[in-house]
Formats: sequence, C-alpha cells, structure tokens
Amino acid sequence: MKVGIFLSYIGLGSNILHLSYCHEIAKKYGPVTVITICKNFKEAVDNDPSIKEVIYIDKYFKKFSDVFKLAKKLASYNLDSIYIFYPSVRLYLAGKLAKISEVKTYPIFKKKNLHLVNAAKNFVEKNLDIKKCPTETTFYVDPVEKMKSESQMNKSFKNLVIGAGSSGPTTKWGEKNYIQLLRKLKKHGKYYFYIQCGPDEKNIAESIINEIGENYCETLSNKNIKSLIPIIANCDLYVGNDSFGHHITSQCGVPSIILLLDTPRAYTDYSVNQYQIVPNGIDINEITHDKSISPNNIKVEDVFNKIISLIK
Repeated sequence: MKVGIFLSYIGLGSNILHLSYCHEIAKKYGPVTVITICKNFKEAVDNDPSIKEVIYIDKYFKKFSDVFKLAKKLASYNLDSIYIFYPSVRLYLAGKLAKISEVKTYPIFKKKNLHLVNAAKNFVEKNLDIKKCPTETTFYVDPVEKMKSESQMNKSFKNLVIGAGSSGPTTKWGEKNYIQLLRKLKKHGKYYFYIQCGPDEKNIAESIINEIGENYCETLSNKNIKSLIPIIANCDLYVGNDSFGHHITSQCGVPSIILLLDTPRAYTDYSVNQYQIVPNGIDINEITHDKSISPNNIKVEDVFNKIISLIK
C-alpha cells in the first residue's frame, strides 16, 4: 500500500513540526511518500528511514482553478491513500479527482485559529485509531555524519547554536542583543557559538563574529541544510529566534530556548526540550504572527540566566 502525506506548509520548520505524525503513519503502513510545498524539506529528511520519498511541488496549489492540474499530478504518484494535513477543499477535491482510494483531510471549515499541533495530533489519532499520538519524534541524523561532525568539535567548550536568523524581520531578536549575550557567556565560561543564519543573512553572522571573535564562533550560513544538521545535532544547546533550527535540535534531545516575538506558542511547546522566553509584560497566548513586539522586551539578562540554568 502506497501512502502519501500532503504537508501544505512552505516553511521548513512547520514541515519538521509535522515529522512525528509522518512517523506515526509510517509505523502502520511502512515508509511514506511526503508531498510538500517546502523546497528544502527533502534535504532535511533525506536519510530518514520512515520516509520513502519527498516530492516538492511549486505550483498548482494556490488557485482553486488549478484543482484539475493538481489532481493530475497527484494521480501520477499512484497513491492508495493520502493524508492531507490542512483543511482545504481544493486539496481534498484534487485527491478525489486523482482517484486515490482514501483521501483523509482536516475538517474543511475549521481553518480559522488552526492550532498546528493539536490539529495534527487529533487527525492522526482519529484516522489511525490510536489513543495518544506523540507530538515529537527523534529526528534522524546520519550516524556517520554525526560522528564525523562531533570529531571536529572542541568538546572542552560548551557548543551553542545561536539562531540569529529567521524568515521575517519581526521574528528576529537582533544582532546587538546577541552580541551582548555572547559577551556575557564568554566571561562566564568556555563557550563556542555556531551562528545559524540563512544565505541571505550573512551580514548578521558577520556582525556577531566581528564583535565576539573568530576563535569563539563561526557562521553556518555557508552550509546547506544537509551538512548543517549533524553540527547542530551535536551542540549542547540552541538559543535563538523561531527558525527551523530549534525544530531539529529539540527533536535531537538538545535543550532549545526560543525567543518569542511573533511566534504562536504552538510552534514552540510540543517538545519537552523546548523552552520559551516571552517578552516582559506579554501573555504568551496573545502572541501571534501579526503581533509587533519590540525585541528589547526580551532582556539579555533573562536569556543568559535561562542558558546557565540548562547548560550542563
């Protein structure tokens, strides 16, 4: 039986957030085919034994008028069953028109205030007839690559991932705050910092490295996803913005501190390894993607103290 999973999310972090549910479905049916609109999800899970293949589609998923083209595309994958992790009439109809025997999707008219974790958890529990679906999994890292990466690290230092980059400006804590934080940590003990930024955010990493020193940090902005994963999986802690990095580290058993500025809590409280820092005076339940909160409402001292409480 060939089972497909449709993840209707562009962001890598949102796709990795759903990895636990992919694994649960794979437990029942064997390795699954994942269809996604995220261009780099395949690279992130390339070695995952629970995933048979990842298919990236970059069109036919936005307009209702494209439903027939999408159906033709889905039909070409020869799926017996498909789990659609989104409440979409368009995707449901495309699955039906593709003559896939079983088309399972979220309740169609419950898109408003969709809680990514609760919706996915309930969806899998209902359709697999299981009582308790875990919200996190073990992120698969190639053991050879992980060992190779570990051998290149100085384990006499505490190695930290600094998630200074993110997909939007309102999510960023800002390099000035990170520079202050890293200076405090340097004074406190032996730390080495891996600055996680996207290829278009090299200036952020360079700004931090220029202030902290090349002997204490390096940028990950020049690495692709596949080569970056073994490095961050070997680190002692993640601290930073809401980026794909903490979705990986937290599911590798690494304590992960996420600074919430415009990220709903659902993205950051599904793993026992996730720790949230909320701006002073803000209710965590009021933080949304539309919220505009000053980065300076999260104090460097608060982040420093949280790191010290978790680092071992």
